[in-house]
Amino acid sequence: MEKVESEETSGVLPSPPPTLPSAVEPEQLIEPLKRVAISRPGFGKSGRPINLITNHFRVSVNVPDAVFFQYSVSIKSEDNHVVEGKGVGRKVMDRLYQIYYSEMEGKQFAYDGEKTMYTVGPLPQNKYEYTVVLDEVAVKRNGSPSLTESHGETGFKRAKRSFQSKTFNVEISFSAKIPIRPIVLALKGLEADKTGDALRVIDIILRQQAAKRGCLLVRQSFFHDDVRNFVDVGGGVTACRGFNSCFRTTQSGLSLNMDVSSTMILTPGPVLNFILANQNLKDASQIDWGRAKKMLKNLRVKARHNNMEFKITGMSEKACNQQYFPLKVRRDDGTEETVEITVYDYFVNKRKVELSSSAYMPCLDVGKSKRPNYLPLELCSLVSLQRYTKALSSLQRASLVEKSRQKPQERIRTVADAITKYRHDDDPMLKACGISIEKQLTAVNGRVLNAPTLKVGNSEDCIPRNGRWNFNQKKLFDPIKIEKWAVVNFSARCDTSYLCRELINCGRNKGIHIERPHSLIEEDPQCRRSNPVVRVEKMFELLRTKLPSEPDFLLCVLPERKNCDLYGPWKKKNLHEMGIFTQCISPTKINDQYLTNLLLKINSKLGGINSLLSVEKTLPLLKDIPTMILGMDVSHGSPGQSDMPSIAAVVGSRSWPLISRYRASVRTQSPKVEMIDSLFKLLPNGKDDGIIKELLVEFYESSRGRKPEQIIIFRDGVGESQFNQVLNIELEQIIKALELLGVTKLPKFTLIVAQKNHHTKLFQANDPNNVPPGTVVDTRIVHPRNYDFYMCAQNGMIVSFLIQSIGIK
Repeated sequence: MEKVESEETSGVLPSPPPTLPSAVEPEQLIEPLKRVAISRPGFGKSGRPINLITNHFRVSVNVPDAVFFQYSVSIKSEDNHVVEGKGVGRKVMDRLYQIYYSEMEGKQFAYDGEKTMYTVGPLPQNKYEYTVVLDEVAVKRNGSPSLTESHGETGFKRAKRSFQSKTFNVEISFSAKIPIRPIVLALKGLEADKTGDALRVIDIILRQQAAKRGCLLVRQSFFHDDVRNFVDVGGGVTACRGFNSCFRTTQSGLSLNMDVSSTMILTPGPVLNFILANQNLKDASQIDWGRAKKMLKNLRVKARHNNMEFKITGMSEKACNQQYFPLKVRRDDGTEETVEITVYDYFVNKRKVELSSSAYMPCLDVGKSKRPNYLPLELCSLVSLQRYTKALSSLQRASLVEKSRQKPQERIRTVADAITKYRHDDDPMLKACGISIEKQLTAVNGRVLNAPTLKVGNSEDCIPRNGRWNFNQKKLFDPIKIEKWAVVNFSARCDTSYLCRELINCGRNKGIHIERPHSLIEEDPQCRRSNPVVRVEKMFELLRTKLPSEPDFLLCVLPERKNCDLYGPWKKKNLHEMGIFTQCISPTKINDQYLTNLLLKINSKLGGINSLLSVEKTLPLLKDIPTMILGMDVSHGSPGQSDMPSIAAVVGSRSWPLISRYRASVRTQSPKVEMIDSLFKLLPNGKDDGIIKELLVEFYESSRGRKPEQIIIFRDGVGESQFNQVLNIELEQIIKALELLGVTKLPKFTLIVAQKNHHTKLFQANDPNNVPPGTVVDTRIVHPRNYDFYMCAQNGMIVSFLIQSIGIK
């Protein structure tokens, strides 16, 4: 018979009853939930007042009864294929308006570049079918697989240009009405359907304005082709500065949120220069042409000899002066013959184009698979505003941060000048809605909260100043003892003996007892040229010979401070495969401040506590009611790594009534999926192998057998459109995990969403410095109904966190 332990002695949450009465469904065991966003209960009063301005521009809506009419758009080519390219679609719709202006009674429309267009008021008809012809310039080709010349009495002539016509069939049909009134109701704090739909339409109008100015569009941002906006970050990549603009309903009305934005583009200019920069070379003889071919494929270039644009499809197998192609030439008697000629000879002798550096390099192929068209490298330049979507290296990210930093007053001027320059409200459609935009930044009242006091060792207080706390002359609250540890050095220029002595001395001052390391292990010099994985494996072979047993902790000295290839393989070997805690360092100078920061990390990793909030054990809502705090987030693969699994991580508090100790649980899930799908995971044997069960059991065991009666969830990384998914997918999994553990009365839930990737920025009205840490704004620019606020929690770069609470009643 299976042994059953009581709740008081088992150390785990009680199991559910083995069977349920047939008349009772499992969901009837819990109280029904009403999952709604909390309305704002009031406004904060704590803290000293501060006058601020923000990059919101007040918008007036003077025609509240205006109605947008939505139409479905289908664009097909002559062979009945659907046209999906946004660039082609916009050209077709622009041409359609020019031709059929009168049939549409001159009514302007906003086109999203895909399958939808909007008008203010209806078109004369509900359905239209149009034929649109676009004329495009193309090089005339007479049967040659590459470039063709005609030879007459005057010798060789340049290839002629001809206009190639493309015909498109466009169908427009009415699909829905979107009134602008829901925006007006939302501004009054009233519930209204289709508020988001109306906002999306006027955002599309702004995007169409930018598209007509020739900007690169990236979601709600637009970027101009202006070298003054370019910042070179290395590797052939340039940061292009532009603007992000979107309409938002706020407590004080409708506003246009305008902010500086950046995207990565390939550095425009000569292709050869780009290849050298991309491969970090100075000499063209060292170019890896296989890598260059992969990098250049599908990029657009402009040829200097004819000023035309082409898309790169590949590269020639041979050098320019060895790559032959068949060329038709005309004899003096009028007959034609085909001769073999090199690309180099063709351009130099027949086109009279000077070539100097590309004779011994491959050519760019801008033709089709069975009809190549070769161009010498030095004649081609990369077209501007081509996005770079791969992940930046550590050096590129550091360069981007350093070169694109703006002072607050400079950012204010940039945004204000943009509002004045672009005059968004001059758009005919916005005028038809009675929308006008003020040109002044919005003034708001903020509050600066006092920094929370920390409790450190010897019952001393530590008060953070300017967003920072200093542990100099302080002991840690609960320091650990380090006994079995070692130092490994991957060929870094570091005196590890001196480092260990200073670390032990600093640890003694902080209350950490550190034994002398068992070994100081230097990497074999012969391994330095091996790949990172091999170097890590060799180091572990060396460790096994030096150490009698597995250490509790390893201090690893890396040779490079940034972008070290050893970091990933070393962490994977230690944490994933061996279960050994490790701390990686690459010190430039060893002093007390550096060692103190290092010990704070080490103490936390090994289970110690650096500090507690002084109010941690006295907050009534937390100390009187068993409370569990969860932090949840999902990280995705870098851009361009579409097959990289996403990583879901959840931390749960333990040792109630403390709120400073946590256990982490990590799972992989499908790429690019934001909702966590492993909070509850039912196995075939009926058991739960999900994250929440693991954290609940840890809470129960570390809190003297108490079960959480309220759960506070901090969720990062979700937008407003995903709030309902969090409530209905993730919260539902948490409830199922609780049910399976035998909980019949659910705890109270509070879900708090933290958004840091927004575009609201706060500035001091009469001060050139950043806003002080602790600045909070909960009026005017916040949501008209939901309980949210902006908070700058740190010093330095301006980072405003938008906090939104979703309560479960």
